[in-house]
Amino acid sequence: MARNGAGGSKAATLNDVARMAGVSLATASKAINGRDQVAPATRQRVIEAAEQLSFTPNSLARSLIAGRTGTVGLLTSDLEGRFVIPILMGAEDAFGAGQINVFLCDARGDSIREQHHLKALLNRRVDGIIVVGRQTDPRPSLGQDLPVPVVYAYAPSDDANDVSVTPDNVAGGRLAVDHLLATGRRRIAHITGEPEYAAAQDRAIGVRAALAGAGLDLVGDVMTSSWSEHWGRAAAGMLLAQHPDVDGIVAGSDQIARGVIDTLRDLGKRVPEDVAVIGYDNWEVLALNSRPELTSIDANLQQLGRTAAMRIFDAIDGAEPDPGVHRLPVRLVIRGSTIERR
Repeated sequence: MARNGAGGSKAATLNDVARMAGVSLATASKAINGRDQVAPATRQRVIEAAEQLSFTPNSLARSLIAGRTGTVGLLTSDLEGRFVIPILMGAEDAFGAGQINVFLCDARGDSIREQHHLKALLNRRVDGIIVVGRQTDPRPSLGQDLPVPVVYAYAPSDDANDVSVTPDNVAGGRLAVDHLLATGRRRIAHITGEPEYAAAQDRAIGVRAALAGAGLDLVGDVMTSSWSEHWGRAAAGMLLAQHPDVDGIVAGSDQIARGVIDTLRDLGKRVPEDVAVIGYDNWEVLALNSRPELTSIDANLQQLGRTAAMRIFDAIDGAEPDPGVHRLPVRLVIRGSTIERR
């Protein structure tokens, strides 16, 4: 049944239809609008849910657009776009189903510029704001007195009253080690980036926890420096000089992993036969051009963007906020750097 508001029965929205049918908002929109990217069984399920809820496409327009601008701001400090672009793609995928336009503003890591963009977005009367950071360290909150819902993506807010979504990097570290263990590796080391980054700290926690759960110790200490191929090459050389019997390496980024593989090759070590290497981020321009192709942990950034957009939709639709930091699942992408291709 459609939800009831303070004034009585509330018109059903596409969100309600999607929930009843057990599909995403984007899939529900495609099914309702007759697009051909939806399986027949799924389309029938959506249509049946819409009929039960007495939903029409105009209901969506009334519930989301009427009295609003139909725009959402995406405020980022990610200068290179490495993280914000897939998050934006995921958000637009969800927002597109509701005919919501997105304004992208780059604060360039400058708090004054960020406040300028925030004021401009509010002057445009956007219906919500997604704030995207360039790293997973907590960032300052925009405050609790804003007139529109705000969701923080990738970099969580430092205020527990805000809604934040971020990748589960501890689980990512565990997942990397579990995969190496499953391939028979037992002498596993960890080479990562700048130690003050929350991402580096969380991934190292996951790596150590997975090894401890298997009754194993990390080979040497966690090796930290920059998120670069140069550091990966240098660290792998130092590691192999001290621990020539290492058979698995978890790298904190794909750049580091690429450097590690270069040094292993220079030292006559075969990847993955002698040493298996796994990266992090699944940056395909690096992973697919590595030789061998690089196994990596994918942070599911497009899904992160879709989730942030859905939180904005929920707030626009009158749902109660679910404050706090929500850590979303990551996934393993297996390629030739950990499993020998036959």
